[in-house]
Order: sequence, then structure tokens, then C-alpha cells
Amino acid sequence: MSQSGKGRLNYRCPSCFMRDLDIDMFYDRDRDEYYCLRCQYTGNEKDVLEKNEMARFRYRSMLKRITDFD
Repeated sequence: MSQSGKGRLNYRCPSCFMRDLDIDMFYDRDRDEYYCLRCQYTGNEKDVLEKNEMARFRYRSMLKRITDFD
């Protein structure tokens, strides 16, 4: 996760990340939520972390070569 230099730590947008786009989300202090400029996704920190973990779970074996199909 990269840091833009302003405010809190920025996370990857889960919606864009599912489509293989690495877009950082920005933090809105007034609403206490993160938002994406590309796809209009908004959510609080807990929601963003849950959806990013779901993406990691789905693609965890993507780079493994599977040769045994028992």
C-alpha cells in the first residue's frame, strides 16, 4: 500500500484491484471514508480491508503451477 503524503495511509481500491488495476484510494476526513476517483467506490476502512482480503483469497494460487489433479 502506498502513501500519497496527505493524511492517512491510502489503500488500493478493491473494485479496481479485482480488475487488475492498481489504483490508490483517497481519504475523506469529513465523511471518515475512503473513495476511488476512477470507479466511484466508497467505503470505510473496515470495508476496504475486508474486500482487499477477499481479493487476496481469490487469487492466492494464481502463480502456482498445479500438476496433480487427484
